[in-house]
Amino acid sequence: MTFTLGPKARAAGVGLRVFDETGSTNTDAMAHARAGGQMPCWFVTTMQTAGRGRRNRVWIAPRGNLASSVVECLDVTPSVAATLGFAAGVALEKALRQISVEAAMRAPGSAAGDYQLKWPNDILVGGAKLVGMNLEAETLPDGRLAVVVGMGTNVVAAPEGVPMAVTCLRALGVSASAEDLFAALSDTWLEMRGIWDDGRGFAKIRDLWLERAAGLGQTVSIRSGSSVVSGIFETIDETGCMVVTTADRKRIPIAAGDVYFGDTASAKATN
Repeated sequence: MTFTLGPKARAAGVGLRVFDETGSTNTDAMAHARAGGQMPCWFVTTMQTAGRGRRNRVWIAPRGNLASSVVECLDVTPSVAATLGFAAGVALEKALRQISVEAAMRAPGSAAGDYQLKWPNDILVGGAKLVGMNLEAETLPDGRLAVVVGMGTNVVAAPEGVPMAVTCLRALGVSASAEDLFAALSDTWLEMRGIWDDGRGFAKIRDLWLERAAGLGQTVSIRSGSSVVSGIFETIDETGCMVVTTADRKRIPIAAGDVYFGDTASAKATN
């Protein structure tokens, strides 16, 4: 199979660049923006050798997984652009549900995963990481922001030697390819990008995200450097911060950090 845009993305004139192998689709997408290339545009591969996760952590996509990045040119502030990551999470979760149903129709017995969105930018199944996302932005000479949203999905294999539970679609019994997922994603992205509407529709995206949120109402600890905040994951606010209610009833907005859920959250966060 080859990568193709979904029918809605194709009709909208969205760009597509496909690589047999590349270092980082995020790097490719940002270089395209700097060169004044067509936007929005997707950059996709099933073999990524130098990918970056959040905080520049290494994210390698072995052959058969989906490394995908979309670049948009936005006339918004960086803080507003940051909320686009939530639209990406909702779009990819919808695409995953769609291909899971289609796979089950093709092959009875194929599983459909219970996909959940982990703040700020992962998708989990049964507590195991399936997707990692990374958003990068750079100011262009005309003052607008080039925003790249990278999404790495474990389709046929999960990375080894990582300090968290991981899974892949194949292990979940979902018989779909990276190409299947991308075609669905290119259309669901167009839909959620339209709802987000340069930040004006973030309230609706926020509601959709919270419907799919992992750990909502549960004990959570967030580690940022040497600082740890623990409490109950209450919601996300109008800027996308996680709001945690502590034992002394303080409501603390968290802008970034590593998140741990459950009764052992505090212990994991401090180790």
